[in-house]
Amino acid sequence: MGTNSPTNSTDEAFMHRAIDLARQCPPSETAYSVGAVIVVDGEEIATGFSREGNDEKLHAEEAALNKLDPADPRLTRATIYSTLEPCSTRASKDHQPCAERILAAGIPNVVIAWREPSLFVAACAGVDNLREAGVDVRELPDLAEQAMAPNRHLNLN
Repeated sequence: MGTNSPTNSTDEAFMHRAIDLARQCPPSETAYSVGAVIVVDGEEIATGFSREGNDEKLHAEEAALNKLDPADPRLTRATIYSTLEPCSTRASKDHQPCAERILAAGIPNVVIAWREPSLFVAACAGVDNLREAGVDVRELPDLAEQAMAPNRHLNLN
């Protein structure tokens, strides 16, 4: 399974789309600005970004998945691009963690730009949990700085 796989042009293009979405997030001092794109057979089928629709607790992956029927058979062939590692724990306990939502949807591929730092929750295990469940997770460290940029106000040193 992938780790820091070489960036291919498709992964790069969809991650740039996710980064553009992250820039649309209303700023928050208590949450990351993240963008997500769900792709099947090279076609974007849903997008989302943190706090979309001014819902303070909405995560990007959650926003994208909410736009699709959970039984959509395309999800079993999908790739979700997220600028940040899908969460394994939520500060807002009334929402299911994004890694669990991805697993429940049957999405077999996840591409991220950077791992979640321990700023709002203890160590995130989203990538590890997804990989343990058989999901192919690819990381694009060359795009991490761009993906982090909408979060500079959080002082992520």
